[in-house]
Amino acid sequence: MKVIVLGAGLLGVTSAWFLRELGHEVEVIDRQAACAAETSFANGGQVSVSHAEPWANPGAPLKLLKWLGREDAPLLFRLRADARQWAWGLQFLRECTPARTRHNIRQIVQLGTYSRHVLRALRQELSLHYDQRTQGILHFYTSGREFEAAHAPAAQMRELGCDRRVLSAAEAVAIEPALRGAQHLLAGATYTPEDESGDAQRFVSELARHGAARGVAFRLSHQVTALHAAGGRLDHVEVIDPQGRYQRLHADAVVVAMGAFSPALLQPLGIRLPIYPAKGYSVTMPVRDPARAHQVSLTDDEYKLVFSRLGDRLRIAGTAELNGFERQLNRVRCEAIVRRVEELFPGAGDLDRAQFWSGLRPATPSNVPLIGGTPLPNLFLNTGHGTLGWTHACGSGRSIARIVSGLAPEVDFAFTGGAGRRPGHVARPGQPAAAPISGA
Repeated sequence: MKVIVLGAGLLGVTSAWFLRELGHEVEVIDRQAACAAETSFANGGQVSVSHAEPWANPGAPLKLLKWLGREDAPLLFRLRADARQWAWGLQFLRECTPARTRHNIRQIVQLGTYSRHVLRALRQELSLHYDQRTQGILHFYTSGREFEAAHAPAAQMRELGCDRRVLSAAEAVAIEPALRGAQHLLAGATYTPEDESGDAQRFVSELARHGAARGVAFRLSHQVTALHAAGGRLDHVEVIDPQGRYQRLHADAVVVAMGAFSPALLQPLGIRLPIYPAKGYSVTMPVRDPARAHQVSLTDDEYKLVFSRLGDRLRIAGTAELNGFERQLNRVRCEAIVRRVEELFPGAGDLDRAQFWSGLRPATPSNVPLIGGTPLPNLFLNTGHGTLGWTHACGSGRSIARIVSGLAPEVDFAFTGGAGRRPGHVARPGQPAAAPISGA
């Protein structure tokens, strides 16, 4: 079949790769002039199966009330006259029950574990290099209450096969000596030795290069303007080329991997996705003092920040601001990240050469992504991955490629388009697919 993939970020390029591996003619379309130029460009760098506790958990509502109005809050709802934001927020609150949290952790861990396995196999097959580190991920806590609250999710993750071990502050410092100066702040930690980190943008660029060599076509600098259906199927994709000309592109199947921009594209078809943009920030700076800089990838759960070492650079990313599609840098939030870095690792990075960035993460209320079919049998989804796009990219890409091909995915996950069927069973292109997403 000919398959068009909309989006050339982590999810789009991995989808294209695995579709090509299954023998399809594949074309990737993106409005940017290069792959991974938006949300995948400067993310936190973690491949973190252990980062599976969703934002929506039993402790979240009280935290959100405490953070309202704080410009430097880790998770900031900037309330707007926006019906989509309010609807998303209500769904978020419904996901905060213990039962929903346990269910969502299971989905996130199972997809993450599978995806990490697929990434490792792909890295070995193609000899990929993207400043990867396989030293695990250390979650540290500077609040005793937060540390205690982490025990139950960590235990559930261990039951699901994610080896997230609970450690003392001293044990955490033994794994990452750069934390020694902040040991007096630490209440404890957890450590997942199988987790990884690496430069997502560099990974996408490398994989796109290999994909192009194997026949994947890339239409970059092409703006997708609309999807048109006819006869109960998707008929064509409408795009504007770099010269401003409208074009109609036809394919046997289309995969939407446009992150936070996916809902607006699908809504005219009567398909409503529970995705809202969550603006995240990152700071990238050269290492100034190697003796003070961290080597192991870290997660500061209280401040919702992640720390990765990308060669001779430090990448610190996190926080979430729900404020529509606005991407302007908020200096208060940028300064809060820098302040936390200096508190934990004073002098480690060159602040004078720090580069700040923001990106719009496609967040679902549950943090569980939307992968699979839609009411249109030749239209598919690979979107809504929130903060875990890098963690879930390879597993999601391989799974959607199998679904488009009419094959069952290899992982037990709540794929869309299979309501009422056993996990992993999907409709083949041309067959009706039930949709767990809102229709017209």
